[in-house]
Formats: sequence, structure tokens, C-alpha cells
Amino acid sequence: MKTGLVVDGDYVYEEEKHLTVLKTSLFFANDGFTVYDCKGQLVFRVDSYGPDPRDKAEVVLMDAHGRCLLTVRKKRPSLHHRWEGFLGERTEGQKPIFSVKRSSIIGRCGMTVEVFNNPGLEYQIEGNFGQRICTIFNAAKESVAEIKRKVDASTNVVLGKDVFLLSLKPGFDGAFAMGLVLVLDQINGDDYVENDEAEMIPTTED
Repeated sequence: MKTGLVVDGDYVYEEEKHLTVLKTSLFFANDGFTVYDCKGQLVFRVDSYGPDPRDKAEVVLMDAHGRCLLTVRKKRPSLHHRWEGFLGERTEGQKPIFSVKRSSIIGRCGMTVEVFNNPGLEYQIEGNFGQRICTIFNAAKESVAEIKRKVDASTNVVLGKDVFLLSLKPGFDGAFAMGLVLVLDQINGDDYVENDEAEMIPTTED
């Protein structure tokens, strides 16, 4: 088994891979994405459904042909913003293949990723996704993927946050990495909503 394989071996590359991620809506967090390789070929897509993206409990990652690769779903209730990933299109009773949770409730990022089909395999995500600066580390604290701002090669200008790079080290599953991007985007959107409406949300805690 390839050490970085979690979702689909077709997206485990032998060489470093740089994918361009484009948000397909500029008006909401938690919206759709299209992902391209350096040749401009479509690799992944995520469609947005419903008028209010904050109502979505699940987000589905598809390949270029519309095949469902992965479903990420928020686990409720969850104090630490726990999300779970399921192979393909999730069905009732299906067990998750990984989970993502905040390492701490306080702090801009800092996420722990646990992979269930490979016991002991964990990753850490550090950085600030809102600013598109994040690194995914393996248990040995080696960088396996990075999220960073994209620079226009012809003008040397940093592009807006709706376009960013997902850089994959050799052997790390690109579909898994994109699933983690979807979780980070959802959490980033939740944080925006919660901070904006904090006074209007009643607490159920004692």
C-alpha cells in the first residue's frame, strides 16, 4: 500500500504536482471548486447545491467526468469542528475513512487528520486557510502538501484568494489533499458565520 494513498491511487503522483484550485463562486465561502493541472486539464470539481451553501452538511469531490471520489461531512454535534471523509458517495451506515478535527478550539488553524484504514497514520494541518497559507505535515513533520497563493507568471502579480495552488509532494494522494481543502473551506466559512452572528446564536452549554 502506498503510504500516501487514502482515497484513489490515480491521484498519487511520482513527481511533485502543482494543481490550480479555482473557487467557482466569489460571493460565498463553502462554494464550488474546479481544479486544474499545469496543462490546464480538469482534475477535480465540486458543485455547489442549494441557495444557501451554509446549509450543506455534505460536500462531494468528483473527478473530471463527474464520478464521486469522496464525500466530506460535518459530524454533529462536534465541539472541535470534526469532519469525516467517506469513499465515493456516502451511504447510510458507511464508515468514514478519515476524520479532521481542530487541534485546539482557540487558534486560526491547527487541524489533526486521522486516517482509519491505515492505523497510526496521522497528519497535521498548520497555517491560515483564509489567507491561503497552509501546510499539511505527516507524523514525521515532513511537508506532504501545501496550499499557497498563486502568482501570475507573466506579470509576477499575486492573484486573488479565489485562485490558489495546491502543491503535492510525490506519493501523497491528491484526492485526499483536495478533500482536506474542502474541509478547511467549510470550517473557514463556519468561522465567518459564527463570528458574524455570535450574539444571535444561543448556547446549549452550561
